[in-house]
Amino acid sequence: MMEGIALALLLCLGFALFSKRFNFPPVPMYMLGGIAIGVSGLNIVHETDVSDFLTQLGLLFLLFMMGLELNPSAFSGKKRNFFFSGLVDFGVNILIGFAASVLLGFPVYEAFVIAAAFYISSSAMAVSSLIENRKLASPESETILWLMVFEDIMLLFIIVAFSAASANPAKILLSAALVIAFFFIAVRILGSKIRVLLERDDDIPLLFTFTAVIAAAGISGLLEIPATLTAIALGSALSSTNPEMLERHAKPFRDVFLILFFVFFGISVDLTDGFPVIPVVILALLAIASKLISSMAIGMYVHKNPYSGIEVWSETTARGEFSLAIASMYGTPIIATTVAMIVLITSFTGGFMGRYSFRIKKIFREKRRLKTGKISA
Repeated sequence: MMEGIALALLLCLGFALFSKRFNFPPVPMYMLGGIAIGVSGLNIVHETDVSDFLTQLGLLFLLFMMGLELNPSAFSGKKRNFFFSGLVDFGVNILIGFAASVLLGFPVYEAFVIAAAFYISSSAMAVSSLIENRKLASPESETILWLMVFEDIMLLFIIVAFSAASANPAKILLSAALVIAFFFIAVRILGSKIRVLLERDDDIPLLFTFTAVIAAAGISGLLEIPATLTAIALGSALSSTNPEMLERHAKPFRDVFLILFFVFFGISVDLTDGFPVIPVVILALLAIASKLISSMAIGMYVHKNPYSGIEVWSETTARGEFSLAIASMYGTPIIATTVAMIVLITSFTGGFMGRYSFRIKKIFREKRRLKTGKISA
């Protein structure tokens, strides 16, 4: 049991060093490592109750930190560009993902799961690419960052929709609404005390952060609502206190446990039993193409030029942590494998596109110039 987790962590360390050395997204490397030692590879490490618990913690802290970014007051002053960009991104990619999945023979529910995973870009890869490739000062960076926030908001609705569909909808929605209201009311009443607590220089803030996330999961278990939903709601409620300190304390837990989630997700991927190669390749290519369509529309509307759309495309093509989370929570094994392969293909592609976007734009410019020259002639 512990030997498998130790081997997985050792593998993670090696791939993390490799990805840092060559400035490459680590998520696909972790998944490939998991596939190599899991059921599709050497078959020397298997999932256990302990690994399931640790990977669940990774998801909870990931979604808690996502909730910290969803401060309701932050959207009141945003212009219509934020909503236009987000809705175009959502509409184009959800529709293409769902239609393609149905046409490829997936049942309707599974097609919805694939479409949700198909839609959501990897915010971790997008942000890290902007930082590592020194693009934060570019005019498109704000658009990209707000797209990631909009996708986080839509993820909350997606989780609610899937949770309501899998059980008693009225009970799920009512319980979730009560818990969310409780979190916001409690934080409003205790906000000043929480801020003081988080500013302490001992281990109390760290313990508070960890306990709050675990307690939220415990409440969800008692009320039979998704722990992922309560984690997001708790983060959003606490975003009005001191989100920077909360993020600093939650980040180590998220990073370690989420890495294990990626590796053990790869370990669970079964490529030996009827793996649908052609549908996966088609979906992966469409995932890249659909982001191009939505990004070009966003670039033309927000920045008034197609090259900004190419920049947005290069940074949002990669799917990652949230796509895997959706597949893990709501997908069958074949759906989980399908989404895993989409994530691998798009994350590798997106990693290179983010680094060489200037060359991609140069190619588009040259083709456009040649086309314009022919028309003029």
